[in-house]
Amino acid sequence: MTLTKEDMADEFAVSLAHILAAANRHARQLGYDVSQSLVTISQHFEGGSFWRINYGAKNPVAQRGGDLIVEVNADNAEVKRVLRGQ
Repeated sequence: MTLTKEDMADEFAVSLAHILAAANRHARQLGYDVSQSLVTISQHFEGGSFWRINYGAKNPVAQRGGDLIVEVNADNAEVKRVLRGQ
């Protein structure tokens, strides 16, 4: 898929793509298969603005636990914190 000029002009979308790419890199470094995860993204504001990217099982009924949560600073796309599920 090719991004259009209009896509690239959407600062929010480009910023979120940068945040997700940083979280994906970190998840891969920890051995998670990002393409085999159910990914959810939420925005938070306590203690500053950050994004929480959760990598969970695609089929939570068959596979429980093992989630990875990567919190990424919204201002500079640096990983703030990493949480692992049981």
